[in-house]
Formats: sequence, structure tokens, C-alpha cells
Amino acid sequence: QVQLVESGGGLVQAGGSLRLSCAASGSFFSLNRMGWYRQAPGKQRELVATITYGGSTNYEDSVKGRFTISRDNANNTVYLQMNSLKPEDTAVYYCNVDASVYDWGRKVVNYWGLGTQVTVSS
Repeated sequence: QVQLVESGGGLVQAGGSLRLSCAASGSFFSLNRMGWYRQAPGKQRELVATITYGGSTNYEDSVKGRFTISRDNANNTVYLQMNSLKPEDTAVYYCNVDASVYDWGRKVVNYWGLGTQVTVSS
């Protein structure tokens, strides 16, 4: 019912910047909380940042001051601006959304994107 397409990943040197985008499409009433998670090789998936429909944000401690999450509600898109990247930021970054959908009644369903690779070289 909801498709998430991430873009913007790539290879960057330490200290550089990248901007990730995640566009949602499909059939839904609204997109509630939107966020980004990441998973490095051999590690569990972890929260990076989230943003509510109203714009309240939450960040994982290691990215505070370097990453900024934002969203465009008119275009159903969430962004992650990543500055001052470090090698330890290397991971697959996943978009995650709580969408209000119709499924034999109105429900909130969680969706994941397929991920985009971010590699930071030292």
C-alpha cells in the first residue's frame, strides 16, 4: 500500500556531506512519523533520526549537530542532510514510515524502504 524509494547515497570522504531523500507513494491517508535508520556490517539496525508530521525531531546522540532530518508533507518526502561525515557513519540507511492506511478499517502500518548505501572513506 505504501512504497518508499530512497536516493542520495554514495561514497564520500570523511568530512563531506550527503543528502538522502525518501519519497512515499501509494494509497494512504497520511504519513505520521517518518525516520531514518541505519545498519552497518555486523551490527544491528539503529535509529538515526525521526520527525513527526508537525516537525518535532529526534536524533541519535552520535549524529546530533551533524545530521538534520526534514520533511515535505506536500510531496510525501523525508530528507536526511548529513554533514561532517565520519567513517563510522558507513552503513545502509533505511527510510521508515508510520502510515495511516485503510486495511478493513483505518490503521497505522509501519513500512521500510529497501535502503541506500552510504560509504565514508577515511
